Amino acid sequence: MRRLGNQVFSWRKYLLPLVTTIAIALIASQMAVFPAFATGVYEMPVLSAGDRTWVWDKGDVLSRSSESTISSVLDNLEKQTGKQVRFVTIHRLDYGETTASFANQLFEQWFPATEDQTNQILLVLDTVTNSAAIRTGEGVKSLLTDEIAQSVAGETLQVPLREGNKYNEAFTAASDRIVTVLSGQPDPGAPEVVDNTQVESTFKKAEETDQGNATVIVVVLLVLATVIPMVTYFWYQGFS
Repeated sequence: MRRLGNQVFSWRKYLLPLVTTIAIALIASQMAVFPAFATGVYEMPVLSAGDRTWVWDKGDVLSRSSESTISSVLDNLEKQTGKQVRFVTIHRLDYGETTASFANQLFEQWFPATEDQTNQILLVLDTVTNSAAIRTGEGVKSLLTDEIAQSVAGETLQVPLREGNKYNEAFTAASDRIVTVLSGQPDPGAPEVVDNTQVESTFKKAEETDQGNATVIVVVLLVLATVIPMVTYFWYQGFS
């Protein structure tokens, strides 16, 4: 019986540290997930010559129906006017990056030559903060002025988002306004903002939830680092 107890203790002696190591590794890997969602310009696909992809929904917020409809509208615009509009959604920026800096870098990456930039419009949205940025080429500014472009990114796109993250509606509205202006028609302007006073929401924002999860994981790791050595010590004492 004594021999059997020694064998069990021997197995547990080697098994406990292994289980502990695996548990800590799993928790640490969960912490690594948070920055993994960040999108850098280097992760965006290379835009080859003649590429007719108009919507890059990296943030996965658009329905297939909306993406298809918007792509069709932008494709027709390019065929009729030669102006190319591309929408990009991303989920979380790299540390220190802003939507504007991301849009500028991606614009330069996709269209490195000045002549390639002339008829280009790039609209980028970060779905974590819902911040947007737009970059336009010199060849479209006579119709899509900087003022209108900024209004598209800061008002047309933002109003549906503030009303409940209506991404499909937001990008459809942005597409319609840009196409209208680039087709030579009068600018319909930004949507009217309806002031609906509501009780402050008790729901956390996405970034607040992410930070809360990270905090919980850190606390769990600290608890494990404290408790596991104590449990191991008393376990060994029980079999000594």
